[in-house]
Amino acid sequence: MQTGRRGFLVSLGGITLGRAAAKRPPNIIWIMADDLGYGDLGCYGQNIIQTPNLDRLASEGTRFTDAYAGCTVCAPSRSVLMTGYHMGHTSVRSNPGGVPLLSSDVTIAERLKPAGYRTGGFGKWGLGDIGTDGVPWKHGFDEFSGYFNQVHAHWFYPEFLYQNDKRYPLRGNTDARRTTYSHDVIAEKGLQFIRRNKDAPFFCYLAYTLPHLELLVPEDSLRPYRDRIVEEKPYVDPKKHYADQPEARAAYAGMVSRLDRDVGRVLALLTELRLADNTVVFFTSDNGSAVPLWGEDYFRSTAGLRGHKQNLYEGGIRVPMIARWPQRIAGGAVSNHPWAFWDAMPTLCDIADCAAVPGIDGRSVLPALLGRPQKPAEFLYWELPRYNGKTGRFADEMPMQAVRTGDWKAVRPRPNGPLELYNLRADPRESTNVAEKEQAAIARIEEYLRTARTPPRPQVDPPQDFRKAS
Repeated sequence: MQTGRRGFLVSLGGITLGRAAAKRPPNIIWIMADDLGYGDLGCYGQNIIQTPNLDRLASEGTRFTDAYAGCTVCAPSRSVLMTGYHMGHTSVRSNPGGVPLLSSDVTIAERLKPAGYRTGGFGKWGLGDIGTDGVPWKHGFDEFSGYFNQVHAHWFYPEFLYQNDKRYPLRGNTDARRTTYSHDVIAEKGLQFIRRNKDAPFFCYLAYTLPHLELLVPEDSLRPYRDRIVEEKPYVDPKKHYADQPEARAAYAGMVSRLDRDVGRVLALLTELRLADNTVVFFTSDNGSAVPLWGEDYFRSTAGLRGHKQNLYEGGIRVPMIARWPQRIAGGAVSNHPWAFWDAMPTLCDIADCAAVPGIDGRSVLPALLGRPQKPAEFLYWELPRYNGKTGRFADEMPMQAVRTGDWKAVRPRPNGPLELYNLRADPRESTNVAEKEQAAIARIEEYLRTARTPPRPQVDPPQDFRKAS
């Protein structure tokens, strides 16, 4: 992949960059939405919610149709992204809120920082709360602003966020008042980081919290949808956990559009600073859509795929993925190359001309990004083991699992249950289980599953260092 180190010629997937480009590695921005569905963007078929900036990003870059999150819920998916290990090996395989990475875990930021990158994260971390080994500054980030505990991130009008290890008060947010929308603060912090670091290579991880519940968005984003969307009934959280707006559908649409607005601000800033041509921008979501959990499909947020967040059918793990790098990644292209979050570390390290962690599950998909022929990985793997929050231990059983190999997709929808088998080319909605007819394919997948995972370590959720203010 490389014909030399920086200062010489660097060949990326068959494209050779000159001496000037090699002196300044490309900036990398990874933008990740929270619970955004595969079908929530116009460029993926959405026709109600307006996403002009992300649609433009897709027209200027490559849109992937078969890209996957690391897991079907938040924290494990982020662990897979950061460590390069899939769900059979990554450290955080539970989702209570603050379970930390191990001190021995090495993240993307820890590989990019020695390569000369300034590293910043903004939004939802979910891989370790204050006082644990999982906090971002122990894992390569120069700065981080936002939420550490993902349960804290369930509220959009909290009394504070964190700026590294210090609480950052949000003006006007109390039990009775909602003044400062947390996403807006996070988005602004990310823009400030890019502006401050315009003269050096940077890695900016924008882990936005939209459009995760609770369903709250400021009036300027709600208003455009109020008269266009039919509200059959207000969404009511059955656990009484959230302070949702009664116009649930309009609120959700407004949250996605606000997310799109702030992606547009990132792209505009890159243009203003003349950084666009030397910046690789990725956009994705941490898992599949949660909208079907409401019991409706008004927006077709899964684009017709089966399942949703919390299960391992395609609707729970297939996510939008867009990559833009002017003059390197083809504009307006569509790729069906299958890849997943554990491929992010080796891919970003390949772009940055540094080494990924040896022995991880991921592999670089830079050739596919650049439109070059690349053979897909033989197997992609997911699981979601059952977890006891009181003991910190996992059930001793074969967990819920999924495997993709070529066009075959196997799903174990229940612990210790039988595998189902679907042909994604012929049956992308996973409607016809052909396991009994395709015993050879099942036997091959079961052989792989015998070595696909190691038992997860016990995981203790630390005391929660926050409180709700809504």
